[in-house]
Amino acid sequence: MAALHLRHLTPFAAHLSPLPKHSLNFSHFPALTHSTPRRKIQFSTSIMASAAKKVLVPVANGTEPLEAVITIDVLRRAGADVTVASVEKQLRVDAAHGVKIVADALISDCVDTTFDLISLPGGMPGAATFKDCKTLESIVKKQAAEARPYAAICAAPAVALGSWGLLKGLKATCYPSFMEQLSSASAVESRVQQDGNVVTSRGPGTAIEYSVALIELLYGKEKADEVSGPLVMRPNHGDEHTFTELSPVKWTFDSSPQILVPIANGTEEMEAVIIIDVLRRAKAQVVVASIEDEPGILASRNVKLVADAPLGEVINRSYDLVVLPGGLGGAKAFANSEKLVNLLKKQKESNKFYGAICASPALVLEPQGLLKVSCPFMLISIGIFLNKGFISFCILCYTPFIKGKHLCETVHKLV
Repeated sequence: MAALHLRHLTPFAAHLSPLPKHSLNFSHFPALTHSTPRRKIQFSTSIMASAAKKVLVPVANGTEPLEAVITIDVLRRAGADVTVASVEKQLRVDAAHGVKIVADALISDCVDTTFDLISLPGGMPGAATFKDCKTLESIVKKQAAEARPYAAICAAPAVALGSWGLLKGLKATCYPSFMEQLSSASAVESRVQQDGNVVTSRGPGTAIEYSVALIELLYGKEKADEVSGPLVMRPNHGDEHTFTELSPVKWTFDSSPQILVPIANGTEEMEAVIIIDVLRRAKAQVVVASIEDEPGILASRNVKLVADAPLGEVINRSYDLVVLPGGLGGAKAFANSEKLVNLLKKQKESNKFYGAICASPALVLEPQGLLKVSCPFMLISIGIFLNKGFISFCILCYTPFIKGKHLCETVHKLV
């Protein structure tokens, strides 16, 4: 299963005292070596188990973590047996925005496996590393020759699939700045484009739609609808990424904001990674803190995340914003964390920002009286408004700190 080691790697470390050093200790997780057998998804019925599709998601240094994690998460919701494979010489890769991913296997371990789908996340230089990986190229070309589905998002359609000649004569899309490289394909500006067994998409902001399209390709529309419903996906996509402030307050902010994102066993990994990724794109100082006894947690879809530090080691710092991801198990753990609840109360008393998404507003904020309208600084989202809608939640949390041009630049790059 995928394990993400989320480290604080922004260029503004001078604003924070150094975090305690934690080695990658997975002693509380099953052993993670390149020879570890792929995780077998457990299902509540034997029918689901027999219908499980095998999916390969390669990762590399520079892979876009939103696109990788969202694809893994959403496909596992559908019951797919997803293998995350490193194309580097080791299992752990340094993905974009300070996210470390520990793969299930090396790509060489996957040569003899037949996959129902291969999906390449984007990001640079990750997509370029895919292109140069002869083992991955051979696997994907075999997939194409045997008429089995393959897909790519962001830079990967142009940089990898296009370079391998696997988009020739097909309609395809990719990240806007790579469109000119789709010379052998019929380039279109669709958010998600399917041509036969090949699916392509534009970038981080289209990753959920892309993943749902992959579910429909593998399992059919009924399963795609079943999975997409609980994601609270928006029915359409407008240009609005900010919202009118109902209780406007005049203030100034001169330095990089300090933001805390707690995680726990059962945290929804998509929400956590999207919040962290988007805010770090905007140069925020994001600290990821585990409320468990160890920095490592097992997220809701079996993605392993490793925080910067346990909550107890960073609890006494001053934060401009505290954001709680959702996930039922994670939200319950947050509600039972006296340290976290006290920090949220302190945020309110100090007129500082805090926010929550999915189950966390109802299970954490409401029981503590933290949803009362007397606090004009409170930021809340009650759904997983994924794609542009979900990213709007991240930008909403950060809007007071990144007004104007910087905000537009951050949103625009998400497509």
